[in-house]
Amino acid sequence: MAGSSAGVLDGERVVGGGAQTQPGFLEKERIIAGPGFNRWLVPPAALAIHLCIGMAYGFSVFWLPLSKALGTAGTGAQACAKDMSFFAELFATNCDWRVATLGWMYTLFFVFLGCSAALWGGWLERAGPRKAGVVSAICWCGGMLLSAVGIHLHQFWLMILGSGVIGGIGLGLGYISPVSTLIKWFPDRRGMATGMAIMGFGGGAMIGSPLAVDLMKRFSTATDVGVMQTFVVMALGYFVFMMAGALGYRVPPSGWKPEGWTPPPAQTTNTMITQRHVHVKKVWGIPQFWLVWLVLCMNVSAGIGVIGMASPMLQEVFGGALIDLPAKYGQLDKTQLAAIAVVAGGFTALLSLFNIGGRFVWASLSDKLGRKLTYTVFFVLGGILYASIPSSAGAGSKLLFVGACCVIVSMYGGGFATVPAYLADLFGTQFVGAIHGRLLTAWATAGILGPVVVNYMREYQLGLGLPREQVYNQTMYILVGMLVIGFIANLLVRPVADKHFMTDDELAIEKKLAHEKASAAEVGSGSGRADTVSPAVVALAWVAVGIPLAWGVYKTLISAAKFFG
Repeated sequence: MAGSSAGVLDGERVVGGGAQTQPGFLEKERIIAGPGFNRWLVPPAALAIHLCIGMAYGFSVFWLPLSKALGTAGTGAQACAKDMSFFAELFATNCDWRVATLGWMYTLFFVFLGCSAALWGGWLERAGPRKAGVVSAICWCGGMLLSAVGIHLHQFWLMILGSGVIGGIGLGLGYISPVSTLIKWFPDRRGMATGMAIMGFGGGAMIGSPLAVDLMKRFSTATDVGVMQTFVVMALGYFVFMMAGALGYRVPPSGWKPEGWTPPPAQTTNTMITQRHVHVKKVWGIPQFWLVWLVLCMNVSAGIGVIGMASPMLQEVFGGALIDLPAKYGQLDKTQLAAIAVVAGGFTALLSLFNIGGRFVWASLSDKLGRKLTYTVFFVLGGILYASIPSSAGAGSKLLFVGACCVIVSMYGGGFATVPAYLADLFGTQFVGAIHGRLLTAWATAGILGPVVVNYMREYQLGLGLPREQVYNQTMYILVGMLVIGFIANLLVRPVADKHFMTDDELAIEKKLAHEKASAAEVGSGSGRADTVSPAVVALAWVAVGIPLAWGVYKTLISAAKFFG
C-alpha cells in the first residue's frame, strides 16, 4: 500500500499521497454515487420514507378508539369533562380523552413539520439525505413508540411529546430529505421526480389508515382497544422501511448530468430556469420567494378547506339524494344518516386518489408547461370550478359537484409536488431543499387559514338561518378570492435578479462545505468502487414500494366504490 496513490490504511483514506479521515457511514461524502449508479433507484428510496411519514394524514383513525380506551377497559371511566382545561387533560389518568383534545396531535404534526423543515433545511443540504433520513426514521418511529407508552400509562402529554413534537420533527426532515437530491438526479425531469416522492406523502394515509384499522381489529379485546399494540407494530415496520430508504439514497457527483442531456440555455426565460444558485440565507429578502410563498399558501388554503369539510359538505348539500330519497339532510333519521355517511366516506376515498394522482400528473406536466403556467392553470381552472360548486349543488347535479371537487383536490396535491421544481428553477439547485423547507411555513399558515375560513363561515351561515345545503355557497366564493390573490402573485413572478446569486467563488466554498467537490472521475478512483446496479435490483426496489402502494389503492377503491354503489 505504501506506493499506492489511493487506498485505505488504518482507517484513513490516502488520496494523492495525502491522508484524510475516512468519512463516517452517514456522511454525505460516503453516498456520492460512483460510476454505473442507476438514478432510478433514488425515487423508490424517497417513496419508502414518504409513504411512512404520510400516515400523519391518517392519524384520525385512532381518535375514536382512544376516546373510549378506559371505558372499554372496564374502569367505568367517562370522557374528560368539557370544562376541564387542556393542561389538566394532559395529565389526567381517570377519564377518557376527548376527540377534540386528541386532534391537537394532528395540528402539531404540521406545525413542527414546517418549523423543523425551515430550521434544519440548511443542515440537511450539508449533512446529506442519508443522515437526514435516518434522523427522520428515529424521530417518527421513536415518537410513535413513546406515544405507545403514553397510551399504556394513559398520559396524553407523552403522546403530544412523542408523535406531536418528536414525530413532527421527523415529518419535516423526512419530507424535505429527498427534494434536493431528486432535483439534482433529474435536472431534465424536475417536476416528475419531486412528484413521485411527494405523491408518497399523499399516499401514506391510504396505506396506513386501513392497515391501522386492521391491526386494531386484530389486537382489540373486550378490555383493550388495541391502539397501543398497533402503534408498536407500525413503528417497527415503518422503521425498517424508512431505514432502507435512507440507506438507499445517493447524491450525484459535482457536475453530473444525464447522458445525452444538455442544460437549456440561460437565455430561455419562458420557463425561468436558472443555471446559477441563490444562498438560502438570502431568500427571506428576495421578492420571488414571498410571491411563491403566497402562491403555495393560497393554493393550499383553498384546497385544504374543501378537503377538511368534504364529507359533511356532501352530506349536507345532497342529503337524502345520496341514497335516492327526496329528503333534505335535516329530515333524515338516524339509519338514513348512517347510510349517507357511508356514501360520503367513499367520496372522501375518491378524493384521496385524486390528491395522490394529481401530485404525480400535474408535477410531471409542469416539465412540459413550465411551473408558472402550471400554477396559472391551477388558479384559473380552480377558480372556475370553485365558483361552479354552488350552481351544481343547487341543480342537484352530483356528477358536476363531485367532478369539480376531484379536479380541485388533484390541483391541491399538484401544488405541493410542483413547488420544489418551481424553487429550483428560480433559485438554483444548491440550496433548494433548504429553501423548500422555509417555504413550507406557507403550508403551516394555510393549514390554519383554510379550515378556519370554511368552518367559521359555515357556522356564521347557519347562525343566519340559512338551510344546510346553502351554507357553503358564500365560502366557495371566498376561496375563489384566495385563488385570485394566488393568481396575481404568480403573474408577478420574474427571474431572480443577478445580485442575489452566488459568485463562482462563493459557490465553490459552499460545495466544499457540502462535500460536493468530487467529480465523477474522482469518486470512482478515490473510493475504489463502482455503483453498477442490475435492472433486477432497480425493479425490486420499485416492487418493494409498489406493493404497499397498490394495496392502499385497492383498499381505497373498495371504499370509493360505496359512493357509486
